[in-house]
Amino acid sequence: MIKNIIFDFGDIFINLDKQAPLLEMSKFGLTQMTPELDAIFKDYEMGLMESDTFINALQSIFNDASRAQIIAAWNSIILDFPEERLTFIEQLKKENRYRLFLLSNTNDLHIEQVKKSMGLERFKRFQNCFEQFYLSQELKMRKPNSNIYEFVLHENNLVANETLFIDDSKENTLSASKLGILCWNLQVGKEDVLETLNHL
Repeated sequence: MIKNIIFDFGDIFINLDKQAPLLEMSKFGLTQMTPELDAIFKDYEMGLMESDTFINALQSIFNDASRAQIIAAWNSIILDFPEERLTFIEQLKKENRYRLFLLSNTNDLHIEQVKKSMGLERFKRFQNCFEQFYLSQELKMRKPNSNIYEFVLHENNLVANETLFIDDSKENTLSASKLGILCWNLQVGKEDVLETLNHL
């Protein structure tokens, strides 16, 4: 019996354009994703570097890009947050049948952009739906590493097989399922978080 639900954020609640940052960066010289860039992105998601350090690191790679251009390219991933998804999670919270958690790989610049695009009042309404609102840069861990799931389970005394984890990344749900967590790998564009109750 499922008692707990852990939700991802991006492409579960807020829509993303995951190709946009790379397309934007191609305007100032990015030709392909490199191991160096991948390491910078992951370190930033894990809170291992401050936003200024992150921007400086990208500017050292893309010499012609201004600080504003770097930030705009990085934040181009963030799209809209449909109202019906906010209504859905607020209703689920109100019913109080499940313990609700958010677990997101993100970073300070993206969260600031989310607050701007959603509006602070809507963002706070969303945040208040969850018992814990876990962001990778604050935990210094990121999905799909197993330690982040172990932390959430242990910290909240959750039983793995009583917990449903919803994420759009197959890599993330595979990792969580190895710990006995029940998973729904949501197919973006074909499924919607509004269908959560069908998976309980």
